[in-house]
Amino acid sequence: MKHLLSVLVVVLGLQLAQAQDEGTRQVHLDFHTSEYITEIGEKFDKKQFQEALKLGKVNSINVFAKGHHGWSYYDTKAGNKHPHLSFDLLKAQIEACHEIGVRVQAYFAIGWSQNDYAEHPEWAVINKEGKTYCQINTPLPQINAGDHNESLPYTFWTLLSPEGTYKDLILKQTEELLKNYDLDGYWFDLIPMDGPNYSPASIADMKKNGVNPDNEAEALEHHKKKMQQFFDETNTLIEKHKPNASIFYNWSTSFRFTNVINDTLYQYNTKQDLEDLPTTWDGYDVFPMRAKFFNPLDKPVVAMSGKFHTAWGEFGGFKNKDALWYEAASMVAFGARANFGDQLHPSGVMEPETYKNIGYAFDYVQKIEDYGVESEDVANLGVLLSFKKPSDEGTVRMLLEEQLDFVIVNHIKDWSNLETLILNDGVALSSEQQQKVDAFIERGGKLLIMGDGTLDRDTAQFTVDFGADYVGPANYDIDYTLVGDAIAKNLPRSPYLNYVPATRVAAKAGTKVLGHIHEPYFSRTLKHYSSHRNTPYKMEKATHPSVIQKGNMVYVAHPLGEQYFEVGAKVHRDIFRNALDLVHTKPMVRTDLPSAGRVNLLHQPQKNRYVAHLLYAVPIQRGIAQIIEDIVPLHNIDLEINVPKKVKKCYTVPNKKSVKFRQKGNKVQVTVPKMKGHIGVVFEY
Repeated sequence: MKHLLSVLVVVLGLQLAQAQDEGTRQVHLDFHTSEYITEIGEKFDKKQFQEALKLGKVNSINVFAKGHHGWSYYDTKAGNKHPHLSFDLLKAQIEACHEIGVRVQAYFAIGWSQNDYAEHPEWAVINKEGKTYCQINTPLPQINAGDHNESLPYTFWTLLSPEGTYKDLILKQTEELLKNYDLDGYWFDLIPMDGPNYSPASIADMKKNGVNPDNEAEALEHHKKKMQQFFDETNTLIEKHKPNASIFYNWSTSFRFTNVINDTLYQYNTKQDLEDLPTTWDGYDVFPMRAKFFNPLDKPVVAMSGKFHTAWGEFGGFKNKDALWYEAASMVAFGARANFGDQLHPSGVMEPETYKNIGYAFDYVQKIEDYGVESEDVANLGVLLSFKKPSDEGTVRMLLEEQLDFVIVNHIKDWSNLETLILNDGVALSSEQQQKVDAFIERGGKLLIMGDGTLDRDTAQFTVDFGADYVGPANYDIDYTLVGDAIAKNLPRSPYLNYVPATRVAAKAGTKVLGHIHEPYFSRTLKHYSSHRNTPYKMEKATHPSVIQKGNMVYVAHPLGEQYFEVGAKVHRDIFRNALDLVHTKPMVRTDLPSAGRVNLLHQPQKNRYVAHLLYAVPIQRGIAQIIEDIVPLHNIDLEINVPKKVKKCYTVPNKKSVKFRQKGNKVQVTVPKMKGHIGVVFEY
């Protein structure tokens, strides 16, 4: 009996360790405190700190080693401890967390460290015009290091680059933390991913390495190598002392830096944290795209939002708790762990009301996380991102609003499960991608191509033969589409406006023309204009078409994603859906949710089940924020999944209620009696 108990203790210990690995319910606890505030952390109380985490049902937290002001919150010899902190706050927080089984990571500010900049202005990132990040982002006059002019309002931090002697300082402080503190991970913030650094020291380093600073491509490549060098050295240091620690470099997963983002940089992360504030940043449809982009990398994905109403670091700001609940459910529904940002008061006291709200959301996460986290995205519709923001986000938004489940294929090596692939406006295929697309077409794969997708600008030719030759860019500022019968569903049968005109192509013999273009009389200018807005269309059709089809390939000449992102006109979403339906005939998911509904199908092969997550809430713009407040119930939602398994059991989560299902071949149909905000439908096989 004693031996059996010992075995059970070991097994349960392993399960707990696995459950705590990276954490499913996280908090990112900001603590950027000025030297003008005294008595830092003086009211920190271990029990009060622990009670807040328990109230919030938190199992992982990022606490501060060093913040944006440049002050450290632990006993450091390499850096500068906050002048008004009388004890080792970091150590106290680590002990408090581990005592109640909460995983703890150290936050370390890299790019923004104001007192480091004041002491070493040569560490700043400088652009080609000689300006710092702060000077670029503010209309104020020149701001010098250490400037404390009371007549100037604060506007922005100065960005520093982890190279040279600044990198040496970071590594020394990191080694201090590794040797002296029992941390589970390291979270490095604000890596300067924007582009090359043109500071005198960086220019000298470029020249030393044979790089021409005036050659932007060479300078950018040098910048990437400098960041790789920093990541390499930091990871090597961490792995030497704490091989199982998690590591993350913030901004390495941001789509804002598409000229720098590549497989090399975010591969240094042991997880992929996706910082976001959907209320005031880019809305609620960016996270699903980013999650689907990073999920295939087989590293934990952590969705990061905040408890704040407006921005990170907002004291006293509260997002509606139902919005937190919905965001948390959405995070799990798209296969991610949940993380909400908070900010600790300078006194060290945790805010109970914040953790009531987070706990309200995380209580639900606890009930559904086993049906979302550690899952595979599964769909037979693929999208290849172009990293052209309007096109990518607009296309994803249309797919989400049409409840068309999809995968992002940039990191997916095996495309054999795909029926259809979308090649967006702006997609320029690399040689490797071209080979994969050619093989996909060869095996009978179907394509939807839009705008100038697959256009090689050097040769002025498309690299995929979809039945047309490239003629040139649009002649005018706008144009109009007149649809034919094959793509007319829900669309007017008279010419409708395109706010972004079409790429001009010439259809080859044997290609079906499904839609035509009417051009305006002229582009609207100060000299040539008519009426209030846009020039009317000519009555005769243009020689270049709007939509064509050749076999398994449909081409839409307009950048529909960009148009939908910029304008949101339903006619553009309708023609997108109609064109896609011509080729994508066997979707893995069908449902009759309204346009604000979201669906995502996950596969958990280790548990022999698929889980279809249904979401419904309507964000409403109020002031500067998108607000989710009124989550209304939906009834009798039809859902169909198309999977190659014999389903044995179907039920909903979190309530574990059995649902009647009908299966014919690979199609499994259910009717969900009721949902409010979120429901998971589990199909066990």
